[in-house]
Amino acid sequence: MRYTKLGAREISVVGLGTWQFGEPGWGWGTELDLQGASRIVERALELGVNFFDTAAVYGNGRSEEILSEVLGDVRHRVVISTKVAPPLEPGRVKWSAERSLRRLALDSIELYQLHAPDNNVPLDQTMGALQELMDSGRVRQVGVSNFGPMQWRRGEAALGGPLISNQVEYHLLERRYGESVLAHARKEGRGVIAYSPLAQGLLTGKYGRSNVPQDVRAHYGIFNRRSLRRAPAIVEALRDVGGHHDATPAQVALAWLLKDPEVAVIPGARSVEQLEANVTAADLTLSPDELYQLDQVSRS
Repeated sequence: MRYTKLGAREISVVGLGTWQFGEPGWGWGTELDLQGASRIVERALELGVNFFDTAAVYGNGRSEEILSEVLGDVRHRVVISTKVAPPLEPGRVKWSAERSLRRLALDSIELYQLHAPDNNVPLDQTMGALQELMDSGRVRQVGVSNFGPMQWRRGEAALGGPLISNQVEYHLLERRYGESVLAHARKEGRGVIAYSPLAQGLLTGKYGRSNVPQDVRAHYGIFNRRSLRRAPAIVEALRDVGGHHDATPAQVALAWLLKDPEVAVIPGARSVEQLEANVTAADLTLSPDELYQLDQVSRS
């Protein structure tokens, strides 16, 4: 496993996203249960994963509870990030943090993120609440999610300090958000956390126009007409590159993101096998020619 700096902590470049924990739309109770979640997290720890991402809205708080339960006492030694969704009034931000602390059974949240911008609340008010949480020790570090580069810079100006990370949708089918914030991350020593790094499975080659998942993914826009049209050529290129490394399209897609040292990825997993395959990508290095090939096909 490789590690990268995220503020004051080192995190594994491949983390574990846990939206699937407690969320029926991701198969909780059918494809995955508490025992399965425990096996996934246990194996993740064995493989050197120390970065676990969750959010208050995942499973209406159940993801945080389940993650805490399956981590056990280890939760005090790993890096757990969670998020508060709009509305972002100061009182609600602090209230939500307290709720997350209880569900996670922690005294302090390592990374507390704003899940999305809230244009209805002045940014300085929201940042004031985050500063109060850090001053009280309830939160150690703060970040954002789904913020554009200008919003990220304005947030740091309002906070008067670093927002150490920006979690954005970033994959070979959607490069705009990730690449738009990378310049700020490089300049200021911040991190970019790529969510849905496999385009919710579309880059694995498992899905296509005639085989679209009928679960929670149907409501989040990745399986749109344009992506379904572009995906086959990208997956073919991923297979071609993977053939030189004995790697799957998914592993190559993750390795492409990890070419930038500022980037960490948080793919979810509903089985130990998926987790193991994802983690392997941390040790996969693509050649300049392979990166160029993927760059060209993904810009079409």
